[in-house]
Amino acid sequence: MSAPGGGGDGGRLQQMAAQKEEIDQVIEALRNQVERMRAEKGDIEDAVDAIQDLENGDTVQVPVGGDAYVRAAIDDIDAVIVGLGGGYAAERDQESAVEVLEDKVERLEEQIEEATDAIADLEAQGEELSAQAQQEYAELAARQQQQAGGGPGQPDLGGDT
Repeated sequence: MSAPGGGGDGGRLQQMAAQKEEIDQVIEALRNQVERMRAEKGDIEDAVDAIQDLENGDTVQVPVGGDAYVRAAIDDIDAVIVGLGGGYAAERDQESAVEVLEDKVERLEEQIEEATDAIADLEAQGEELSAQAQQEYAELAARQQQQAGGGPGQPDLGGDT
């Protein structure tokens, strides 16, 4: 694929470097996504624990925004509003609310595992690409050294002399 004269070899190395950089960027984005999913998973697990521990008559602090909270008494623990996704929420009893949230945790765990597997695959691709680039660079350097030192000891490959 490389052009005669070695110009294509440098281009190939640049292309490999660009591919490696792209892989590294995707890996970084996936790592950030995994961290966000882990944080969300922790928040949901905390909510499950809280919902399971609450009883009618308990007092809780409810965030109202801007780091402000109001105290509220639980009148009916079987009236928990849970997000269902897509901007929708529904009222569930205590047990059903916990089930909805535990399902979210399971989905997040699956997504975290998929993203972690994708990171491992991309890291392997990146390592393979780096090894290929190092090999090509070594071959290019050897050819350039051979051409630079190609005095009388070099065989004549041109045909007519």
